Amino acid sequence: MKPVKKKKTEEPELEPLCCCEYIDRNGEKNHVAACLCDCQDLDEGCDRWITCKSLQPETCERIMDTISDRLRIPWLRGAKKVNISIIPPLVLLPVFLHVASWHFLLGVVVLTSLPVLALWYYYLTHRRKEQTLFFLSLGLFSLGYMYYVFLQEVVPKGRVGPVQLAVLTCGLFLILLALYRAKKNPGYLNPASSDRALSSSQLELLNRKGQEKTKGFPGTDTSGSLNNRTAKDDPRGSSRMPAGSPTKAKEDWCAKCQLVRPARAWHCRICGICVRRMDHHCVWINSCVGESNHQAFILALLIFLLTSVYGITLTLDTICRDRSVFTALFYCPGVYANYSSALSFTCVWYSVIITAGMAYIFLIQLINISYNVTEREVQQALRQKTGRRLLCGLIVDTGLLG
Repeated sequence: MKPVKKKKTEEPELEPLCCCEYIDRNGEKNHVAACLCDCQDLDEGCDRWITCKSLQPETCERIMDTISDRLRIPWLRGAKKVNISIIPPLVLLPVFLHVASWHFLLGVVVLTSLPVLALWYYYLTHRRKEQTLFFLSLGLFSLGYMYYVFLQEVVPKGRVGPVQLAVLTCGLFLILLALYRAKKNPGYLNPASSDRALSSSQLELLNRKGQEKTKGFPGTDTSGSLNNRTAKDDPRGSSRMPAGSPTKAKEDWCAKCQLVRPARAWHCRICGICVRRMDHHCVWINSCVGESNHQAFILALLIFLLTSVYGITLTLDTICRDRSVFTALFYCPGVYANYSSALSFTCVWYSVIITAGMAYIFLIQLINISYNVTEREVQQALRQKTGRRLLCGLIVDTGLLG
């Protein structure tokens, strides 16, 4: 007799969400209009603020989690969540630049405080090992806003020709294209499809045997952390010891991804996954820079530097005529007499600060490439005190990969 097929139990279908409804972090259906309802943490925070009492750090975190969960925009098949970290650059950058255009001293204060605030926020998020869209939003909005100011304040003065405008516009689109390519998969290691993943019994055997052999094995420590390989041990950067070597498997085993890492791969604690030939986690693209997107990252930096310098040159040539670019950058009399030229001059100095930071990153990348090391290997050599700084700290000789 043919076995009787059992009917699958039909799960109850969820009701479709309207454009203003969503499922909150507690798994309950909620509405955008009720974003200020039933928020005990926010009520407690307001009460303490009115009575001049301090807030506990746990309360502040719960308030921020509630705000980020309820900050949504209506969308088809349910309201979409808006990442709260993308909002501050969209609001604060135009305000700060317009305030800095009022007076020279205000410009000095604002343009000095902006990098300080950005570095403070970077170290705050870096210490918590959190992903943030703040710097990606700041970078993209800065590109768009500088281009908008250029079109509104510089081009109408008649000193910029159509060919120059076309070159600047092409540079902007090339930057966005390179950033899109750099934002793609940097070379993530997929545990499911990895042929180097080990079973639990194999891992237990490797761990037991590895404790005995690790002590006398060069290039490893007792904790089993990954150390950089010398050129003699790994001439092509990808050669491996036999798969059955317990010491090597224990050395490169990632407990979080449950796989054996290839040479020079590393686990990113911010992205939560292993990356092939990981260089660093870049906050400006909110992704890692690894084997698959390193070239696109370098190309994006190069195009940005060329386009930014070209745009700065065109702007200074328009608002400070008959002066060289370097002279006009530090001495441009009468620039604050007109608000249009003052705003353009402030945006020029903001672009100079951003360009200088990107030029430093680009220089460090070129030095690392010439020494055949990654940024992660450089930082690891400095932490373990196996590397030495050269040329005022720009070059770090790790003594491992030359």
